[in-house]
Amino acid sequence: MESLNEKVHWADVVAGELAKRSDEHVVACGITPSGPIHIGNMREVLTADLVYRALVDAGTKARLIYIADTFDPLRRRYPFLDESYDEHIGKPLSRIPCPCGGHTSYAEHFLEPFLSSLDRLDVHPEVLRAHELYERGVYDDAIIRALQRRDEIAHILEEVSARRLSSEWSPFSVLCPVCGRLNSTRVLGYEGGRVLFACECGEQGEVDIRGGGKLTWRVDWAARWSIFKITCEPFGKDHAAAGGSYDTGVRISREIYGYEPPYPVVYEWIQLRGTPMSSSKGVAVTIEDMLDVVPPEVLRYLIARIRPEKHIEFDPSRSLLQLIDEFEALDTNSRVYQLSRTRHGMSVSIPFRHMVTVVQTAQSERQVLDVLKRSGYAVEDEHEVLALAHNARVWVQRYAPEEFRFTLAPTLPEAAHSLSEEQKRALALLAESMKGPMSAEEIHAEVYAVAERVGIKASKVFQAIYMAFLGRRSGPRAGWFLFSLDRNFVLTRLREASA
Repeated sequence: MESLNEKVHWADVVAGELAKRSDEHVVACGITPSGPIHIGNMREVLTADLVYRALVDAGTKARLIYIADTFDPLRRRYPFLDESYDEHIGKPLSRIPCPCGGHTSYAEHFLEPFLSSLDRLDVHPEVLRAHELYERGVYDDAIIRALQRRDEIAHILEEVSARRLSSEWSPFSVLCPVCGRLNSTRVLGYEGGRVLFACECGEQGEVDIRGGGKLTWRVDWAARWSIFKITCEPFGKDHAAAGGSYDTGVRISREIYGYEPPYPVVYEWIQLRGTPMSSSKGVAVTIEDMLDVVPPEVLRYLIARIRPEKHIEFDPSRSLLQLIDEFEALDTNSRVYQLSRTRHGMSVSIPFRHMVTVVQTAQSERQVLDVLKRSGYAVEDEHEVLALAHNARVWVQRYAPEEFRFTLAPTLPEAAHSLSEEQKRALALLAESMKGPMSAEEIHAEVYAVAERVGIKASKVFQAIYMAFLGRRSGPRAGWFLFSLDRNFVLTRLREASA
């Protein structure tokens, strides 16, 4: 569908296909807030948002909805939970205590930072919480139809997924009013809007279909398509497997609910250094974490640049820096750039790599601004500039490879005493050259010039600079590094090292 060299973005292709079907669309996405919502989950929401934006840009009437599966049960006690959560296994996420005590429920504990991150990514869906939908009766008609046509649904599931269902299987899971679990009940019958049940805890009785339970996942998914008139939905490749949730959903949607299933946009996983991310296994980098490291436009670009069916290798260290370089080099008229932009957008044009150097040489926010101003960058929008500085500082602290980290030595390092005579002479010549105003590029070029004049390799001069200022043989790009420092300090240190 799309590559960075093509003029038509893959989201525009999807929007074009949708336009052939109808002139009004509902794009849906949804995630179960059972654990930290990571950047792997972000692919679903941003894929939906990109399609939604493409529809709107094409002049098509569209809605974007996000359904949080807050009524799903806690499947097991995950590694990040303490033993007290054993007693909550099987209960709806909306009815389990918050792990930190600061939210109304377990579900909200993970939803709140995720929704806040979506706002920063300029994604603004209509947020629907499943437990509220069931309690308000939005699913009532769908539940009644599923119970009435239980045998037909069972036949579809067995035929499509090639698995046998128990004779006790029901499309509706009762929420036991005593133990509060969804996974320990069985349906005994259905009569006039009430469901008869028995629970493993010993309770027997009846519940109202409104709020008294929920449809099983495969039936729930198909039901919501017709309820919300969903016309397009992205989902992971696991649901797209032969006999999987989408295949059964298609049959249930058409044959039980009489609704044409939505246009599917199947996406591949985002892999964290070769390992697929998983909230339940604790292998994850949250969206909130990454927004501490990069501007939101870069995270949007991470998803927008690659077609959904291709997997994304994500490495928050060196690869992330390369991704930022790539984004900074984009043609601002390109479609992928337009779809990556946020409402407010970055108002600064300071290269991230340069900011990585600046935050390690400046000791305060005021010094960051002074260094950048001295470097010729506009710093009028101090909030944006300092936000980028914060990103760079956090990246250095958490993810930067060792060669990108450095500490400016307050006095001449011991390593500088081992410089060769040629290296000392090169530093002395460099100090002479830098007495007058020079740009970062000019300083960098001068390093090569003095190396040639002295008759040594430029790499030896770069080593001498790093040994004089950092006490080691490698460091950031020398011209920009020296330019970011106070010129009198640089001249004094170069002369000291050359003496």
